[in-house]
Amino acid sequence: MFRKSSVDLTPPDWLVRNLRPHPAPPVNWAVAARAAVAVALPLAIGLVTGHLAYGALASMGAMNGVIGDTVDAYRMRIIHIAVPQLVGAVGIVLGLQAYGQGWYAVGIVIGVALLSGMISTIGAVASVSGLLFLLYCIIGAGLPLPRPWWLAPVLMTGGGLLVLLLTLLGWPLRAGVPERVSVARAYRVAANLLAACGDPDRYISLRFDVTRALYQAYDLLTSHRVRHHGHTRELTRLLAQLNALTPVIDAASAVHHAGHPLAPEVPEAVRRMADAVETGETGTLELPALPPPATEAARAVDHALRHAAEVVTSPDVDPRSIDDRLGSQAALGTRTARAVRNVVLCACSWRYGLRLALSIALAQILVSVIQIPRSYWVPLTVAFVLKPDFGSVFSRALTRALGTVAGLVLAAAVLAEVPIGWWDVLVLALLAPLIPILTPRGYGYQTAVITPLILLLIDILTHQGTGLLLPRLIDSLMGCAIALVAGYLLWPESWRTRLGRRLADAVAHTATYVETAFAPDADADPVARARMRHRLYRDLSTLRTEFQRALTEPPPTGRRAAAWWPVVVAVERVIDATTAARVRVSHGAPPPPQAEVHHLAGQLRELAEGIREAGTLTAGPTTHPTRPPRSVLEPLRQEVAAARAVMAPH
Repeated sequence: MFRKSSVDLTPPDWLVRNLRPHPAPPVNWAVAARAAVAVALPLAIGLVTGHLAYGALASMGAMNGVIGDTVDAYRMRIIHIAVPQLVGAVGIVLGLQAYGQGWYAVGIVIGVALLSGMISTIGAVASVSGLLFLLYCIIGAGLPLPRPWWLAPVLMTGGGLLVLLLTLLGWPLRAGVPERVSVARAYRVAANLLAACGDPDRYISLRFDVTRALYQAYDLLTSHRVRHHGHTRELTRLLAQLNALTPVIDAASAVHHAGHPLAPEVPEAVRRMADAVETGETGTLELPALPPPATEAARAVDHALRHAAEVVTSPDVDPRSIDDRLGSQAALGTRTARAVRNVVLCACSWRYGLRLALSIALAQILVSVIQIPRSYWVPLTVAFVLKPDFGSVFSRALTRALGTVAGLVLAAAVLAEVPIGWWDVLVLALLAPLIPILTPRGYGYQTAVITPLILLLIDILTHQGTGLLLPRLIDSLMGCAIALVAGYLLWPESWRTRLGRRLADAVAHTATYVETAFAPDADADPVARARMRHRLYRDLSTLRTEFQRALTEPPPTGRRAAAWWPVVVAVERVIDATTAARVRVSHGAPPPPQAEVHHLAGQLRELAEGIREAGTLTAGPTTHPTRPPRSVLEPLRQEVAAARAVMAPH
């Protein structure tokens, strides 16, 4: 008979969330094969030419290029791969100038860390560029790289550009395919949303997926538009098809709030449109017979589907008919000047730059005082972990430590049993494809793959063998600890500053959207209204991602995020209910009285102030303006009341 333990051995939720692998898309075997060739080929060339160290450096650059190859469109790949590699080359040059220079080298690396952190706040490409700028500087300052000074930058940058070259080989055969696939993916996710109408749990989750798919497609297409300063024929068709999907998604909101599931023919029709978009087919599109509409919501769906089918099958679209749903992007020079100004003047860029510089300074000073051999690994770990735009710093520190342990086990077998030479090429070819395969699963999985790869390449440069293993484990744990203390615990951003204020802003913007959607002149500029709604959904999508990252942190942050999470969901439902009511009014429902509109907007602003003050919401007036029977805003009123109830005193 067993004794009952009084100790709860159940792991906390935040730990479970950190260790749970992320859902990953199907494996792209072409990308995996390209990674194998890109990483292994430079080392093979080095063996053939008798310059093994040169090949190792080029393979190291190729590995970073593989990590940065995260987008589908070929034009965007040029930017996402080439720009970080070129910026990284500058970092190597600076690091080489500091190699072996003692405290002068420490100062150079700290200065690069400050600049790296500041430019990382500009955007995704700048963030990766800032990371490689710092990583390559640390490598140049810590490893005995071959001379002259220009050789290592050329080799490592050349390895990264090899990944780009291999990627662009498929451009003539697959031009336009990634863009069509992206738009078709948005259609398929929208079809799933239509199938989930009437099911609250599935609908809310899929609504988030629709927002993400829609804006990924828009970002891809608008990046083309900026470079072309206009519309090509193919781009025009894809933008029109994407715009035609928006009324379908809006109509789904109306159907969902009506509480009636759609006939299966409706989502099936959207899936057939997705197939036509992906293949680029035009002409006749065979759709299943749609049921006759009987309500405003059903009429909205029927009208939106028929319009989308017409746009999808049309071979030509007038560029003048393409309205700008997201707002035009400024010219490249204007956006560059704006980015530089924001980096210099924005407090957030200085805050992150100082956090990173302080952490790197502690790492550099520590390894200089303790005299750790090959001490570059400590600041390297800090640079990798302290990337809050890549995820929670706490989560990255934890998963990197675990991933390093797993990777060292594999590295031990490789370094102990594989002799330097052609067997290394085979190992690189086998391990490199795991980078794109396992990276979507989480940062820990990526670390477990990268660790044996980088140690194998460093062994070729330093010939330390298994002597690399224990020091690298100690260095990694030290780097994670420094990042946690100096970059995380010493910068306790308040809940209101980090997420609460952004949530309050989203609620206040929602109040403005409610007033705009039902203003007397709301139909005068539907594009402006759609643009406002798109911005709201995008802001909430970003906010939801930030909250999900916060849920992986230990108390008190994780506990606070869990407590506020229902408010995020409630605000999403408010916006969806507003869209649903607007759709019903556009298809025959009587418009609501302005008094009711302003009352609901006022309640939302009270909710925003309650969130902003990080306290509990003071209950508003219990009386409501007179509403006509079965008011079109009744579902919205219920969602606003539910959102306020979450904040009400208990």
